[in-house]
Amino acid sequence: MIYIGCHLTVTNGYEAMGHQMVDFGGSTFAWFTRNPRGGKSKDIVPEDVQALQKVLEENKFGKLVAHGSYTMNLCSANPETRANGLDMLEKDLAKMEYLPGQYYNFHPGSHTGQGVETGIEQIAKGLNKALFPEMKTTVLLETMAGKGSEVGRNFEELRAIIDRVELNEKLGVCFDTCHTWDSGYDIVNDLDGVLDEFDRILGLERLRAVHFNDSKNPCGAAKDRHEKLGQGCIGMEAMKRFATHPVFERLPFILETPNDDEGYIQEIATVKSWFE
Repeated sequence: MIYIGCHLTVTNGYEAMGHQMVDFGGSTFAWFTRNPRGGKSKDIVPEDVQALQKVLEENKFGKLVAHGSYTMNLCSANPETRANGLDMLEKDLAKMEYLPGQYYNFHPGSHTGQGVETGIEQIAKGLNKALFPEMKTTVLLETMAGKGSEVGRNFEELRAIIDRVELNEKLGVCFDTCHTWDSGYDIVNDLDGVLDEFDRILGLERLRAVHFNDSKNPCGAAKDRHEKLGQGCIGMEAMKRFATHPVFERLPFILETPNDDEGYIQEIATVKSWFE
């Protein structure tokens, strides 16, 4: 089986997202904890979150995958940007405890000219300040495409961050198919080889979620441009082979393809049909 869904807006509240995904035919979803291009976040209403919990239980949902803001950068060369990023992370993780046991995913950051090693150190420093022993949330580092000065363009960079975090049992990895393909991992012709490399460097136990996207670019392009399933350079056959691989069984799959609601409903149905 598979848990499949897409990004939803939290504008109408948490319970509303649960009902919307039930209507979409899905069994997981993602949402931005705050404006993805800015810093504003929606206040938590405990009764609303509790109502969502009921929807999740009644409809046998998998883990949810919250997403940090794109503007949250723990390794910017600008100290104010780093401080703002840490503030976002700390506040987001505090709110996530209202939904215990879920996932919080974020882009590791861009070193903005400081160099990868400095970026890795700064990301780990931020995580060491933000993570706390009693937290029930697992924080996911996302595999990145490698555009610009992004950190996390390969498994080794993610491993280096994890190794520097004291509470690294609270960390996992979100495998973005478009990003990983764009960064040079050939998941079309050598999926098992890529997964073997992931296991060797990161350990498959760290693999907690998938962003399931086709790519507009050839392997290794380092451009990060998502495409609808089957309409990009990865292709539907490889996407199906990926989703049905036993390594990914029961992980939440989040669609981030360029779709409207009807497009997501169709893609969710397509992915579910692979398991019938």
